Amino acid sequence: MVKINRKFFTVKRLLRDKIANSWMLLSLSFVIIMPIMIGIGLIIKSEPLLREQSFSSLMFSSDWRPMSGHFGMLTFIVSSIWVTLLSLLIAGPICLLSAIHLTQYAKSYVLKIMHPVIDILAGIPSVIYGVWGILLIVPFVSQHLAPFFGKQSSGYCLLSGAIVLAIMIIPFILNILIEVFKTIPDELSEASLSLGATKWQTIKLVLLKKAFPGIISAFGLGISRAFGETIAVLMVTGNVTKMPTGAFQSGYPLPALIANNYGEMLSIPMYDSALMLAALVLFVIVLLFNGMSRIAIMQVEKNV
Repeated sequence: MVKINRKFFTVKRLLRDKIANSWMLLSLSFVIIMPIMIGIGLIIKSEPLLREQSFSSLMFSSDWRPMSGHFGMLTFIVSSIWVTLLSLLIAGPICLLSAIHLTQYAKSYVLKIMHPVIDILAGIPSVIYGVWGILLIVPFVSQHLAPFFGKQSSGYCLLSGAIVLAIMIIPFILNILIEVFKTIPDELSEASLSLGATKWQTIKLVLLKKAFPGIISAFGLGISRAFGETIAVLMVTGNVTKMPTGAFQSGYPLPALIANNYGEMLSIPMYDSALMLAALVLFVIVLLFNGMSRIAIMQVEKNV
């Protein structure tokens, strides 16, 4: 009887393990398949336009006239790159210096206070950031920042979008950087200080070097997050279909193009396909950013 019960519980445990493993494998497969399915769907929807026009003429032309069948996307790609890089230039130093202060200099209670503040910033809807940008950032850029640099601007420009976007991505980058610095063993700092190094020398020469792969990863995630942001950027960049040549000029990023014009696609031939191609370009660029950051991390880890 005891042997039968033992055998029954053994079979039951093995069955539970098998079911659990199957569910985990199914979940993992779903996560892997989803990006592939999204990419395939965008390719299928973009195919009608790609059959009629060459890929190079669509990507390297700034001639956007949907009514005439011209769908050059270079203007939107350049605008997206402008806004993303400017936002990273603003948010990057703020996040890195804040993470260093919170983990190396500030009291422990300061970090406990800052964690919910960072979470609140991350949870605010993007449309609220957009309204805040219209009310504060646009007038500030128009009345103060642009005249300071000897420029004229309505305020609805790439720089306004970059400032709003920088505020939006700060919580994501800062959270990762804090965790990166917290995972560095205390023994490294203690060893450096025991050899006579100052606090700042320890941070600059030891901790930053050790955390460098994580810093690249955080900035890579920030770029991906910034590149795909839609509503807030749409509200403050001006949405002018013109090649931007400066930060104080209006721009038209790819996400704003898709969000602004998706309702018109049924009335204009190939408009549906053009917008799906814009989404595909956005998808591929984000994948490239992630891939390059992953390669950079692997290279840095190998060198370190």
